[in-house]
Amino acid sequence: MPKKKGNKGKGKGKGKKEGKHESKADKESEIEKFKSNADLWEAKFNITEISRVEYREATRALAKANEELANQQYRAEKDTNDIITATVSLPLSFYISIINISIAALEEQLKREKAKALQEKDLLVAEYMQKIDALEERFKQRSNDFQRMQGELKTIKHFRKIKANLEENLITILLILLLNPLLISFPSLWLITAYMTFVCVYMTFVCLSFVFIGVKSSVFAPNRQLGTASHTVFKENVRLNEALNYYVKEAEELKSTNITLKEKNASLALLKVLFTLEKEKNTMRSQQNEISELRAKLVTLEQALGIMSGEFEQEREEVERRAMVSMQANSADLERLEMLLAAREKELGQVKRLAQSIIEQRKELELFFHEALDHVRKEIRTQQEALKAYRWRMNEARAGRLEYPRIRTFSNAPHSTNDVQTDLEEADKWSNLKSSSVDISDLTWEQKERLLNLLFAKFNGQKTSTAMRSLKESRIQI
Repeated sequence: MPKKKGNKGKGKGKGKKEGKHESKADKESEIEKFKSNADLWEAKFNITEISRVEYREATRALAKANEELANQQYRAEKDTNDIITATVSLPLSFYISIINISIAALEEQLKREKAKALQEKDLLVAEYMQKIDALEERFKQRSNDFQRMQGELKTIKHFRKIKANLEENLITILLILLLNPLLISFPSLWLITAYMTFVCVYMTFVCLSFVFIGVKSSVFAPNRQLGTASHTVFKENVRLNEALNYYVKEAEELKSTNITLKEKNASLALLKVLFTLEKEKNTMRSQQNEISELRAKLVTLEQALGIMSGEFEQEREEVERRAMVSMQANSADLERLEMLLAAREKELGQVKRLAQSIIEQRKELELFFHEALDHVRKEIRTQQEALKAYRWRMNEARAGRLEYPRIRTFSNAPHSTNDVQTDLEEADKWSNLKSSSVDISDLTWEQKERLLNLLFAKFNGQKTSTAMRSLKESRIQI
């Protein structure tokens, strides 16, 4: 039994130790979990901070790109406006004058080209006429030679025919005599000898004539055989005919080339004018193409800007959506401020209208002041001149040179017809004003003077009664 008790106690002590070890392990595991959670939250915080920095950088870059695109759009719009104003601001008369100047220059150049072409044509015509004259002279010479050679050939052919006939006759006679020896007698021999002598004389004459013609034609050249001479004559005839045909053909070609050159010159002049007009059209077309290209670039930039602005608008909406969550609490203050701002704007509008009315009244008052001052100044000047004239007349009357003027009284007597006080009382009356709106033209100069005195009195801080009294005293003194 005691052993069992001891064993039980030992078992209990071991359980306590194991519980302590388990609690320490749990605490360590919890601490490690807290550390891992802290590391995780720190990593999340770092990631969010990095994403926030990247977002700020991205928003700054986007704002910078937006600003650059806006500047590019402004520059492109300015360039297009400058180009359009440069092309449109020039009046139509300027283009017409440029076209007229170019047409005049082209006409002058066409005249020079025509004169040059005419000169060249005259030179070509003179040169080819000389060539044609030389060819005609040569052709005449060759034709004469050819006709002479043809005559010689005809005589040669005739001589050959006669020679052949004589040879045939001689052969026949000899054959007859050889075949019939009985026919040989004195008369027949005489006839044969006479015929032979005639043939020899005729042949000698013909040969001498041919020798003379050959010497004359060849200019003492060595005699050639008749066959070779006729062959050469024929070849020369063919060559001359070919040369004649060649030169005639060349003359016709020159005439046709002259006509074609004239037509070509006219067509070149027309083509030159058309080329200049086409060049001007091409320049205008190139300018229009440049303008269209610039407009296309502007459209592409606007599209790119629209895309960028759309993306920026989406990001802005996202930021606003996020900000609206935090700004909902301040909506009441915002509404109150908006109401206050609307009230202030309304008051400001009233103040503006009041200031406008005050400015208009001040303008009217200034206008009245200046006009009244001018009018009063003129009337005072006329009164001073009248007083000067009155005093001069009184002096003249005292000297006996003129009559005394009518006497104006100042006592305001009941039977006085020319009193100063009655004029002043009439001038001070406001019965001539029919309506409440007073125009400056409806006032008399005394009323204008009274208003000016009242204005000056208010400006100087005096009372109106003292101002009116001083005005009356000044009038009485006058």
